[in-house]
Amino acid sequence: MKKIVQIGLLLLLVGPVVRAQGTPDPAPATRRTNAQATVSGYIKDAANGEGLIGVSVFVKETGSGITTNSYGFYSLTLPLGTYNLVYTYVGFTKQNRTIDLTSQNVRLDIELKEEGRDLQEVIVSTKREDDHVKDIAMSVNTVEMKTIQKIPALLGEVDVIRSIQLLPGVSTVGEGATGFNVRGGNVDQNLVLLDEAPVYNSSHLFGFFSVFNPDAVKDVKLVKGGIPAVYGGRISSILDVRMKEGNSKKTTVSGGIGLIFSRLTLEQPLFKDKDGQARGSFIIAGRRSYADILAKPFLSGDLKGSRFFFYDLTAKANYRINDKNTIYLSGYLGRDVFGADFGFNWGNTTTSLRWNHVFSDKLFLNTTAFYSNYDYLLDSDLKRKDPKDYFNWKSSIVNYSIKPDFTLFLKNNTLTFGGQAIVYDFQPGLANAASGGDVRTFGLENKYALESALYIGNEQLVSKRLQLQYGLRYSLYNYLGPGEAYEFQTDVPPNQRRFPVSTTTYDRNETIKTYGNWEPRFSAKYELNEVSSLKMSYNRLAQYIHLVSNTTASTPLDVWTPSTNNIKPQIADQIAGGYFRNLGKTGTEYEVSVELYYKWLQNQVDYIDGADLLLNKYLEGDLLNGKGRAYGAEFFVKKNKGDLTGWVSYTLAKTERFVDGINNNRWFPTRFDKRHTLNAVALYDLNKRWSFSATFAFATGTPATFPTNGYLFQGYLVPHNAENSRNNYRIPPYHRLDLAATLQNRKKRPTQKWESNWVFSVYNAYGRKNPFSVFFRQAEDKRTVTLNGEQVQIPVAEAVRYSVFATLIPSATYNFKF
Repeated sequence: MKKIVQIGLLLLLVGPVVRAQGTPDPAPATRRTNAQATVSGYIKDAANGEGLIGVSVFVKETGSGITTNSYGFYSLTLPLGTYNLVYTYVGFTKQNRTIDLTSQNVRLDIELKEEGRDLQEVIVSTKREDDHVKDIAMSVNTVEMKTIQKIPALLGEVDVIRSIQLLPGVSTVGEGATGFNVRGGNVDQNLVLLDEAPVYNSSHLFGFFSVFNPDAVKDVKLVKGGIPAVYGGRISSILDVRMKEGNSKKTTVSGGIGLIFSRLTLEQPLFKDKDGQARGSFIIAGRRSYADILAKPFLSGDLKGSRFFFYDLTAKANYRINDKNTIYLSGYLGRDVFGADFGFNWGNTTTSLRWNHVFSDKLFLNTTAFYSNYDYLLDSDLKRKDPKDYFNWKSSIVNYSIKPDFTLFLKNNTLTFGGQAIVYDFQPGLANAASGGDVRTFGLENKYALESALYIGNEQLVSKRLQLQYGLRYSLYNYLGPGEAYEFQTDVPPNQRRFPVSTTTYDRNETIKTYGNWEPRFSAKYELNEVSSLKMSYNRLAQYIHLVSNTTASTPLDVWTPSTNNIKPQIADQIAGGYFRNLGKTGTEYEVSVELYYKWLQNQVDYIDGADLLLNKYLEGDLLNGKGRAYGAEFFVKKNKGDLTGWVSYTLAKTERFVDGINNNRWFPTRFDKRHTLNAVALYDLNKRWSFSATFAFATGTPATFPTNGYLFQGYLVPHNAENSRNNYRIPPYHRLDLAATLQNRKKRPTQKWESNWVFSVYNAYGRKNPFSVFFRQAEDKRTVTLNGEQVQIPVAEAVRYSVFATLIPSATYNFKF
């Protein structure tokens, strides 16, 4: 039955292509009555040749238009005639072109020039000034890199992940936590893509910096709801990060020197023709922290020789074979190392190969093949002082994928369809232990899975006011051998460890368990007038992999595991609705929006008390299956233009989970539940040389499980939760103010190529001791009490607030480009 469904979907996807490409020309009479022509092409940045994402192409005569795709390609089909096209992109000079579509299709490539100062006024934009109201997408934020570079940052270093945490619906459990949470979702429920390859740990240095080098990033888009059918595999959000393609006009070098690390980037044209036009380009960008080098003279004893640093290398090259074919090759390599005698290191490696092919003026294809590897190593003897005695442990998750994506541009419709196949290779843990030179290897066998999907979607302009986006995705998952599958006890009370009662062995590529899910998507936009609109969306998503972690915040040593015969795939259904409005004299100075959402979650992984998560062959017996719900309201006000720009976002939300056997079978808040989250960003351009910025963040404290009482055992105070409750208290609220100032250095002469600036910043300006966690311990002092007429001393418990940063942190960074 499933094969029949797959074949049917394939025919559904291929059918429109066959009809579009293979249908003979209509009869002459029909051609005269319904004759149409198409204008298409690429839109690029005139300064560096980069394809521009989301450029608006507007037709004055019809009042309709389209935006460029992720590669800067656009296509418009119109009745025969002469038209005036307007090309607009925030921060770039508007272009008007008159085209003659009276006889044939037109190929029209455009290069847009920057407007200079206006670009600095952009904060968070979907590229067109009126997209906030006009575009069908909701729950989507696109963050301009020039804006990210202005936001105050920790130690003066620009960071993508920290920037998106200032948007509504996005949060984190605290400083030093890897990843981010979106609308009540866990960190593993976000699909983080770097040039379409998944990144499983997006953080350096335990969450203080992200893996994305800002000098190599072109576009950052966060999708929280109304997720198109092209995306799948995660149930909370999509963070789609696109890398620069490299300057195809000239050689450029840029970088920065900061207190914690330095950066260097090279961009270069490739394969220039006789006329001087480059057929390709490349970019290579590297970073390396050096806190360990600076601290080395001050370390002694056990800390001498400690290593704590990270590095990453990002590269991309492209080559235009001809007007219809372009290939892209991009990659990322990053690593963190932390420890002295005992320590660990972790890192990501990704490679993406993409082929763009233009079949016709209406049909566009992008095919992506990627490799992604996230691994980490725990080692008891980093320095190998004694090769006869050590312990190390390695774990990893590796992906291989092929993904063809088609876009068919029709009149009033944009049809997208395609598929994807992902091969998973999980290594839960492999350990080596040496004692006296005798080495023993043990661990868990690798686990394998295949996830495949077919999808089709359509964006339809029903009328000038009503626009729809709908689609369907079918995902099929196979948990594969070789390996052993266990059947566990079923008569065990909830929240108790289950033991296996039978074992079945499977051969290589033999299917152990199969899951299939239909994932419908729907969005609608109705324009109330020129400056306001209503939007709504619904989506269902399935996720077949899980992050196993029972800590307050995920760590680099958490284990990824596939869905198995005992672990079901996660499912999420989300509905959202919102009101969007533009304000101001020209209608685009301010943006205001209010969004409401409700999310239902199935098959959420939880843990029994005392669960053993590492190198546990029977891990599935320690896992519990629950359900969740998340709902809230997001308020967003943004000022787009003027010397003072910025935004304020406020999120009122609630996230809960229900697991049989936990919290006395009652709903309880998740560990990343935050009732109130407020963020404010202000950017001010004083003059051509000085600009200032500030951010303020406030959030309700995250839930935690605290003891309700305690008892004495052999003179020690043992904490105890008599109510058997989960997340029964909250740590104190979080709030922080950051400040920054940027000084542009003067050019000594107008023709000088060297550009530079200084960035001065203060993180946590008023020195707030924000708690990351609160834990309890036995105090040194004791309390004197009377028992049976005698005075005795008993130990006293004390609560300890742990803060990652308990003071302000000033910094300075020097940036350059030539």
